[in-house]
Amino acid sequence: MAFRLELPEDVKTIIETLAADGFEAYAVGGCVRDALLHREPNDWDITTSAMPTDVKRLFRRTVDTGIEHGTVTVMIGSVGYEVTTYRIDGEYEDCRHPNGVTFTKSLSEDLLRRDFTINAMAYNDKNGLVDLYHGTDDLQNRIIRCVGDPIERFTEDALRVFRAVRFAAQLGFTIEPATKDAMKALAPNLNKVSAERIREELSKLLASNHPEELITASECGLTAFWLPEFDRMLATPQENIHHVYDVGNHTIAALKALHQTEEYHEASEKERTILNYTVLLHDSAKPVVKTCDEDGTAHFYGHQKHSATLAVELLKRLKFDNETIDVSEKLVRNHDSRFQLKDEDVCTFVRKLMNRIGAENMRLLFAVQKADIEAQNPLFFEDGMSRLRRMEEAYEEVVERKQCVCLKTLAVKGADLIALGYHPGPEFGEILNGLLTDVLENPEHNTREYLLSKITRDN
Repeated sequence: MAFRLELPEDVKTIIETLAADGFEAYAVGGCVRDALLHREPNDWDITTSAMPTDVKRLFRRTVDTGIEHGTVTVMIGSVGYEVTTYRIDGEYEDCRHPNGVTFTKSLSEDLLRRDFTINAMAYNDKNGLVDLYHGTDDLQNRIIRCVGDPIERFTEDALRVFRAVRFAAQLGFTIEPATKDAMKALAPNLNKVSAERIREELSKLLASNHPEELITASECGLTAFWLPEFDRMLATPQENIHHVYDVGNHTIAALKALHQTEEYHEASEKERTILNYTVLLHDSAKPVVKTCDEDGTAHFYGHQKHSATLAVELLKRLKFDNETIDVSEKLVRNHDSRFQLKDEDVCTFVRKLMNRIGAENMRLLFAVQKADIEAQNPLFFEDGMSRLRRMEEAYEEVVERKQCVCLKTLAVKGADLIALGYHPGPEFGEILNGLLTDVLENPEHNTREYLLSKITRDN
């Protein structure tokens, strides 16, 4: 592995400016790791022997983003670079934050406080790569290993046990045995970590190329407090002809399949998050509703409705925004909608479905259903995809014909009711929703003339 890294010009400028004034400075942490892996770093952090006051003196535009912990953000153009003084962390009294920091002139002491060997490397053009804890070896061997004693590292910051799994998922690495043993021992401390930080790590894990590392998280006890639903899913076999996995492994297979869909690749970052959590939770209530026939065949009647309820509970537990919760709930509740396709006109069925979940969410639903079908018994793949194709074709037809699926595109509005002498109130909604029900069944009825005459007739 070559130790000559190509630093961005702005990073070189910061390091050289500090060096010209007599200070050490290095790119450090995740940016060095990613550069060694030939991945584009998301950002570049710099560690230095300079005190925060020195950094502020040497650069024209700075922001005190964490000055009490030695961090000053240096602005070059519109981009900010965090520059942090070498430090030793104080006691971690809450399993998350040090009660203070002590600045040091030693790079080795600064690197020792970091979480994993692959994140404890520093680099500048003058001295090359500083790798005191064999991070390059662990990169080459694809291993996640704590710096020093893993019990100490995880005691300092409980979130690190989840970060270990997340890095393994993102990089496709293996967690070394001593680190994994320490994770199991200290997993209960995760209940002291904020929901927002857990959400951030879990979301990255689900979006990774290796969501199966969620099983590792469960095996280490990391999901017991924040995601016990998944533990129960892993412990629930599906003894029927439609499935070849238990609920948990079916869910992992569906997540992998989701990431291959065209809809997922075209989705926004927020939509991808919604899709990942929808697939994670689409069968979450199966352990609760499971019943078995005398011959041992398992059934999961009503799991869609109950899974939607559990999805809301979990997403609220993780402090998600209302839009994410609302859309995910609708998608989970309707993820098996293809099974309701009977003799009814498919376009009518799809219009009603669009009304329930929102026309803008139909492509998301299709992605969820494709992933679900891929993760079931291959014997039923063609039948499942055939049903889904019928729905997709009907959806395209409804959109092309601009058929009404919600009150927004109903030809009659509240103003029309007022003109007929009605007063705003609950009756408004009853009348308009009655008209919408008619139009969902008979899209040709969505004309102002027809609907006004219907109001007059019916009321």
